[in-house]
Amino acid sequence: MPVIFNEPLTFLQRVAEYMEYVNLLHTASSLDDPLLRMQFVCAFAISATASNLDRVGKPFNPLLGETYELVREDMGFKLVAEQVSHHPPVSAVQVESEDFVFHVTVQPKLKFWGKGVEIQPKGMVTLKFPKRNEVYTWNNVNSCVHNIIVGQLWIEQFGQIEITNHTTGDYSLIHFKPGGWFGKELNKVEGSIFSADKRKRFILRGDWTDCIQCFTVDKITRKESKRESKRRRSDGSENSFASATSLESFSSGSSGGSVSVDTSVPKTLWRFQERPPNSKQMYNFTTYAMQLNELHEEDKATLPPTDSRLRPDCRALENGDLDTATMEKIRLEEKQRTARKERQKHERWIPRWFKEDINPYTEQMDWIFTGTYWNRDWKTCPDIF
Repeated sequence: MPVIFNEPLTFLQRVAEYMEYVNLLHTASSLDDPLLRMQFVCAFAISATASNLDRVGKPFNPLLGETYELVREDMGFKLVAEQVSHHPPVSAVQVESEDFVFHVTVQPKLKFWGKGVEIQPKGMVTLKFPKRNEVYTWNNVNSCVHNIIVGQLWIEQFGQIEITNHTTGDYSLIHFKPGGWFGKELNKVEGSIFSADKRKRFILRGDWTDCIQCFTVDKITRKESKRESKRRRSDGSENSFASATSLESFSSGSSGGSVSVDTSVPKTLWRFQERPPNSKQMYNFTTYAMQLNELHEEDKATLPPTDSRLRPDCRALENGDLDTATMEKIRLEEKQRTARKERQKHERWIPRWFKEDINPYTEQMDWIFTGTYWNRDWKTCPDIF
């Protein structure tokens, strides 16, 4: 793919954008009530999608063995990412903080649908609050970039996130609504938080490009009559916030009734941070994204030679040198193909900082961080650039 369709970040750096609203996790960890913690975990999961707004540029595919390190003392976390597989492409990410441990393995899959391309970020997120002895897991939602052939490019996110607290049994279902024919529901998000006894306790609503609010469920009212159910289906209001002026008649879904919701003082869990004035000239990056590829002189002495900041093609694109970016991208891809052919003769690729093992919470194979990265011994790092 021509480099002109890229943005000057690698996919490892793009995944690091999960942490832009990390303050939500710090807040969650500080709360004593597990259902209140779930509220902010939900808000964090939604906020992790916000950087995708208008981001139609393709991040560079990481090379096998490529890494990315991000230490943000001001935000209270440190992050390590590694490309652990090339066919299929798999990226493993570990984030550590005094308040939490966050892990995600992403295996992106692309599907082309004529005028659009759908991105399916396969993989599960695992979040631990060590001080609370709590573990959460959830999946990612799909995205679609429309009008890739002709017209204005735009991005849509859709699907359902299911967040499970494996310690308490509480869970949440969050629905990213597709835009539909007229775009009425575009960017809308609706969700519910349930306690372990399957009682609906809170309702979430909002827009992943704006804000997320939380409403308390006071009670579940009587089951509807067949006539009432038929009426709501016919006027299109069933299970829809968008068509109601009040949340008080919102259907409770699996309970078969409706919920009484306290709408007097909705709590805003998260709000989208306004992008800088030069964002449109900088690939629609957020302020946080603009900082991801910064390379300071002191970093060169501590980073491994495999860090994404050292990629010459990505750096050239950031500097506006398309010719150099194109030549370097071709060179790196050819170097990777040559290395793979040589390796296939006598050895199997072994990632440096993650090992394949069973995730005890999802009971699926996952890439688990070994912890040895922070020893900063780079002698076994491959020459990939």
